[in-house]
Amino acid sequence: MEKKNLDWSNIGFGYVQTDKRYVSNFKDGAWDEGGLTDDANVVLNECAGVLQYAQTVFEGMKAYTTEQGKTVIFRPDLNAERMVQSAKRLEMPVFPEDRFVDAVVQTVKANEAYVPPYGTGATLYIRPYMFGTNPVIGVKPADEYQFRVFGTPVGPYFKGGVKPLTIKVSDFDRAAPHGSGHIKAGLNYAMSMHAIVTAHQEGFDENLYLDAATRTNVEETGGANFLFVTKDGKLVTPKSNSILPSITRRSLVYVAKEYLGMEVEERTVPFAEVKEFAECGLCGTAAVISPVGKIVDHGNEICFPSGMTDMGPVTKKLYDTLTGIQMGRIEAPKGWIKVVE
Repeated sequence: MEKKNLDWSNIGFGYVQTDKRYVSNFKDGAWDEGGLTDDANVVLNECAGVLQYAQTVFEGMKAYTTEQGKTVIFRPDLNAERMVQSAKRLEMPVFPEDRFVDAVVQTVKANEAYVPPYGTGATLYIRPYMFGTNPVIGVKPADEYQFRVFGTPVGPYFKGGVKPLTIKVSDFDRAAPHGSGHIKAGLNYAMSMHAIVTAHQEGFDENLYLDAATRTNVEETGGANFLFVTKDGKLVTPKSNSILPSITRRSLVYVAKEYLGMEVEERTVPFAEVKEFAECGLCGTAAVISPVGKIVDHGNEICFPSGMTDMGPVTKKLYDTLTGIQMGRIEAPKGWIKVVE
């Protein structure tokens, strides 16, 4: 398929409207058959449940052009599974997992001209989401919902190369132990906006959130999980019931064990231990891994031996291996790559 005439190597990480998107509506206890539409606009009643009580969940993933010229999607089945858990937690109807994957494939296929060519550093970001649509004034779940999927071409998260981040220990809490931190709900991201704006104003790139119960353990940032590397080359990831189960983190853990032969620990990480690590990174769909060079805790600096210039050597191996799998340069584990045909 002929690609759109875009400056692929210089597009930013933002929204570009594409030709088609998928829409399905839930009414009278059932989802309709759904389908693709040209209309990018959503029209809602002023009292729609999503506008009054933030009843919305979403996912994020990417489609790539591989070295072999195929269009592929990375592990959409895990996004489908996670959206099921998010919907259940907010008392929303489950959109069936097989239909979720099919809707994503339909959307990518209909917008294949917007999937950036191999080697440009760009990808097609895919956003499935669901929200309450009917008027709700009392505090209760909506009765009607809409599920949508759109795609937008995006450039690499890092423009001009990878620069390790400087992050601060936040005074705000991201999620309570029995709250909604483990699901991908819009409300979690809304509450983090004041904290991230404040961090940026103070000259930091991101926040490190501690657990709300004791404020002694590392949780995550506003939109990414943490990875740490010990001085003897072991991968450590924080474990908590209020951390979002990142698909990228789970993939990197597998890569570390099965491709790189690393020892991996998924456990509680006391903040007091952070100064002992050799490398630190944030992992998520957008950048795969964002290296961290420095963490500042109310004026006290933790500087990682990997430094403020490049990714640490172990983090770089993890990054190169996972992106190699995504782009078709390295053989993928069974079921990780969905080919759009």
